[in-house]
Order: sequence, then C-alpha cells, then structure tokens
Amino acid sequence: MDRTFVILKPSAVSRGLVGEIISRFERKGLKPLALQLKQLTRDEAAQLYEVHRGKPFYEDLLTAITRGPVVLMVLEGRQAVEVVRKLIGATDPVKAEPGTIRGDYGLDITDNLVHASDSVEAYQRESAIFFKGLEKTH
Repeated sequence: MDRTFVILKPSAVSRGLVGEIISRFERKGLKPLALQLKQLTRDEAAQLYEVHRGKPFYEDLLTAITRGPVVLMVLEGRQAVEVVRKLIGATDPVKAEPGTIRGDYGLDITDNLVHASDSVEAYQRESAIFFKGLEKTH
C-alpha cells in the first residue's frame, strides 16, 4: 500500500470539518496510520513549505498554517497520493470541482482547508518532519 501526508489546516479545525474530511478519506478506502492535533511552530511551517521559499505567497502560507491547531495525518491506501489529490480538489477553491473537499468547503486559496503531498517524494520529505519512521512507503 502507498502512503501520503495530509494536514487539515487551521480553518478545517476551527470550522469543525475534521470529522467530515477524515470520513471522506476513509470512505474512499484510505486508512489513517498516524493522526496528531498540533500547533505548528514557524520553524516547522518553514520546513514544510521550503519548496515555496522566495515566492510572493510564502509568508502568507506560514502565517495561515501557524494561526491555529492543525491535524497531521499519514494515510495509507492504493495510490494514496493520487487519490487524496483528487478528493481535495484544486488549490483554489473557486476552481475546485464540486464534490471535492476544497470545492465543497474551501473559502480561500491560501488557507484552503487541506495540505496534501503532491508526490511520493514530497510525502517522504513532509512526513519525516512530523512522523519520523513513517516516511517509508511500504
């Protein structure tokens, strides 16, 4: 089975959408292997978003993800990265298809409810920041 890393952002937590979003993943056959409620430090956020360092929206990302508690998850399932990306929808909730998490609940492009790894390599790098040892794909 494949694995992926997901963060339910502060807006998902504050709006009471954690259970709904996790249920969608589970109904699609994804199994949570690790789950943690955590307030990210600026340092952790900088590690997570290091690929965006230097881009105009970088500081906004750090501010949004550290604004409140998040739910960190490692999910396992068949083609987990691809399945989660389809379930969450486009980064911009305005462009996300209805029926996707961002399409149904997203309000803002920066704090768009969910962060999810976009590749196996990203999963390995991102999950290692928060869940040491789970970054192995099998």
